[in-house]
Amino acid sequence: MCGIWALFGSDECLSVQCLSAMKIAHRGPDAFRFENVNGFINCCFGFHRLAVVDQLYGMQPIRVKKFPYLWLCYNGEIYNFKQLQKQFGFEYQTLVDGEVILHLYNRGGIEQTASMLDGVFAFILLDTANRKVFLARDTYGVRPLFKVLTDDGFLGVCSEAKGLINLKHSTSLCSKVEPFLPGHYEVLDLKPSGKVASVELVKFHSYKDEPLHAACDTVETLPSGSFDLETVKSNIRILFENAVRKRLMAHRRIGCLLSGGLDSSLVAAVLLKLMKEINVSYPLQTFAIGMENSPDLLAARKVAAHIGSEHHEVIFNSEEGIQAIEEVIFSLETYDITTVRASIGMYLVSKYIRKKTDSVVIFSGEGSDELTQGYIYFHKAPSPEEAAEESERLLKELYLFDVLRADRTTAAHGLELRVPFLDHRFTSYYLSLPAELRIPKNGIEKYLLRQSFEDSNLLPKEILWRPKEAFSDGIASVKKSWFSILQDYIDQQVDDLLLEKAAEKYPFNPPKTKESYYYRQIFEKHYPGRSNWLPHYWMPRWVKATDPSARTLKHYKSATQE
Repeated sequence: MCGIWALFGSDECLSVQCLSAMKIAHRGPDAFRFENVNGFINCCFGFHRLAVVDQLYGMQPIRVKKFPYLWLCYNGEIYNFKQLQKQFGFEYQTLVDGEVILHLYNRGGIEQTASMLDGVFAFILLDTANRKVFLARDTYGVRPLFKVLTDDGFLGVCSEAKGLINLKHSTSLCSKVEPFLPGHYEVLDLKPSGKVASVELVKFHSYKDEPLHAACDTVETLPSGSFDLETVKSNIRILFENAVRKRLMAHRRIGCLLSGGLDSSLVAAVLLKLMKEINVSYPLQTFAIGMENSPDLLAARKVAAHIGSEHHEVIFNSEEGIQAIEEVIFSLETYDITTVRASIGMYLVSKYIRKKTDSVVIFSGEGSDELTQGYIYFHKAPSPEEAAEESERLLKELYLFDVLRADRTTAAHGLELRVPFLDHRFTSYYLSLPAELRIPKNGIEKYLLRQSFEDSNLLPKEILWRPKEAFSDGIASVKKSWFSILQDYIDQQVDDLLLEKAAEKYPFNPPKTKESYYYRQIFEKHYPGRSNWLPHYWMPRWVKATDPSARTLKHYKSATQE
C-alpha cells in the first residue's frame, strides 16, 4: 500500500505543485520521493512508500537498466510475479513484485500487461521512447486511483482525490477530478510539450470472466461444467484457501480484522492455518472493535479462542465515535451514509493497530457480502436471476462503497489491506455457479458459503451460521445501537428547517435525513462542489427503505427480536 501521484504538462512551478502530493503522505509513512522526468521539465512523479516487499530497492518510480525509457509508479501487490517470471523467463533486477509490469509491457503491450496481473493495483506507466502514458486499475478497484485531465492536456493522477483538488492550472480543475474506473486501462499520447491527449479507455477484465492469468495460477484447473454440490463446495474451499495463501506475500507483520461475523472469521481461520503451515515466526494478531459487551466483541473473542490467535479488543465509547466523524469523512472523500457509519469503527481499530502493534499488512473480509449475497435484503429478491444481477451490480460499484471504506480507513493510518474474497479466480468461479445455488436458503444468507466450510472445523458452528449483523449494530452495546446513538447526537446538530431546505442547498443527491445532511455538510466543507464523486447513495433493493441500515429492514428486526 503506497501513495502515487504524477503530473504531465503542468503550467505551474512543480515545486509548488508537489505540495499537493503531501496530502497523501499517510499512505506511505516509510519514505517519499519526488522525481522529474528527463527531457520533460513539466512532468513529474511523487511517491509515498509503505515498505512491504524489497525494503532495499522498492522506491519508485521504478526504473531498470534493461528499459531506461520506462517509468513506473504503482500502488498494489502483484501476487503472481514469480509465476510470470518462470513462464516468460523474465530477468528481474529487484525483488519488487511490480517490476513485472515493465517486463510484461515490453513483451506484449498494455492490454496483456493489465490482463495478466493477478493482484490489486493502480499504476502510471510512462514510455518516453514511444511517447505514451498508461493508467490502469484492478478489476474491483481495491487500490484507488483518481485523475484530472484538462481540455488543454494537463494530466494529474493520484491515489486519492485530495492530492489533486488544489493543483494550480490556468483553467479550472474543480469539476474534473474523478475516480479512474476499475478494470480499465487508458492510453494517452505524450506530446513534446509534456501535455497529453487521451487515445482510448479500455475495459480489460469483466469480473464474471475467468482471468487470463488463471493459466499460470498455482491451483490446477478445477473440474468445470459440473455443478454437483460436493464438487462446488470443494472448489469454493480450494479457491478461497488459494486466495488467502497468495496474499501471504509480505516482509512486514500480518494481522487480521475480526468482527466475529462469517467473513472475517473465515479469513482469520484460513489465514492462521496457512501461516502455521509455512512456519511464520510470529503469532497472528486479530483485532476486534466495539462498545462494551457488543455482539461483535463477544463473537470475535469466541473465534480467536477457537483458532488460537493473539487477540486484541479495541473498546470505544459514543463520544470517541462521534468525535471521529469529521476526520473519517475527510479520509473517505464521500458522504454516503452507510459508508461513513461503517467506517468509524474501522478507522478507530486501524488507528489502534498503527499505534499499539507492529502489524502492517491487514487481512479483512470485504467483498463477501456483494459476492455471496450476504445483505439481508437479498431475502426479498423476486428471483434467483434478479439476485444474481444485484450481486453483480454491487461488485461493480464496490469501489464507491465498501472497498473505498476499507482502503481509506486503513490507509489513513499507514496500513495495507488484503481482501481474499475479491480474488479474481474465486469471484469468477462463484459468479459462474447457477443463480439458484447462490441465493439465501432457509432464511439464512450466504448459505452456500457456510455450507462449503461446514465440515472443515475451521470455526465454531454458531459462528459459521451466525446471522448477518448490521455493522453499526455489531459494534454497539446491547443496550443501545451505534445507529441510535448517531441519530440522537445528530438530531441536536441539524435543525428541522435546514433539512426542509436541503434540496435547495444540495440539489444533487439531496439529503433526506438529518444524518445524511450532517455528513454532507462536513463533506462540502472539505470538498466543496464535488458531490458528484458519489453518483448515488447505497440503498437496499426490493424494500421501501429511506435508510440504508439493515436495522430498518423487517427481516432483520424479526431475527434480532427472536
